[in-house]
Amino acid sequence: MKRKPSTEATSAWIRLMRVQSRVLDCVEQDLKKAGFPPLAWYDALLELSRAPSGELRPVELERQMLIPQYSTSRLIDRLVDEGLASRRECKIDKRGQFVEITEAGRELQKRMWGAYSAAIEKYVGSKLSDADAVKLSGLLDRLGCSCGEMKLPPVVAVNETTPSR
Repeated sequence: MKRKPSTEATSAWIRLMRVQSRVLDCVEQDLKKAGFPPLAWYDALLELSRAPSGELRPVELERQMLIPQYSTSRLIDRLVDEGLASRRECKIDKRGQFVEITEAGRELQKRMWGAYSAAIEKYVGSKLSDADAVKLSGLLDRLGCSCGEMKLPPVVAVNETTPSR
């Protein structure tokens, strides 16, 4: 017989899901109030800007963002329609394509970081000491390692030039 989660583990799971949902909702509202598009746009632009040549295949972007394929396709369509990204055919594999960030996309991502970083400070940074944040990061890393194929990217120092989710 498999072991069932303890009451404490179940309670932690519920809290984790609720906090994640509430904090993301608050961040989304702050971005909206500042006149910016949804957080997913920032995440996509960030991942594209971090790519060595500023471009990724849609499937790579999907993996980096951890959202469903159909959502990624619609998001890419919106970014292209707004001139924030462009599609390019893969020269080696004519059926494949790349999504590349444009200068307008880079500029929007940088402008959004101001509102996004303020929201991170408001909803997380102001509520945790740096030591608590390190401890929480360590605990979350332990959870991320237990998901089999899911590997989280290494955490990098966050500043104006290397914004992070």
